[in-house]
Amino acid sequence: MAEEIRAEMVASVWKVVAATGVNLAAGDTVVILESMKMEIPVLCEGPGIVVELAVTEGDVVQEGDLIAVLADAQAQVSSST
Repeated sequence: MAEEIRAEMVASVWKVVAATGVNLAAGDTVVILESMKMEIPVLCEGPGIVVELAVTEGDVVQEGDLIAVLADAQAQVSSST
């Protein structure tokens, strides 16, 4: 099952930390947003593989905008065997 990571506020994408295909653990930083001169890390809630990054550095996101999609790491292993 895929996990969609969405923006919780209006902000600028200051830095994209993760990359497509990277395996992330729960709590890893996906991107860092900037709002009102504060840096806000966006973390993944569970482990997974980044299958889509919907933002690039400098983009402005609105509340609810898609940032990234993570696939379940176990599902990826099962489908490749």
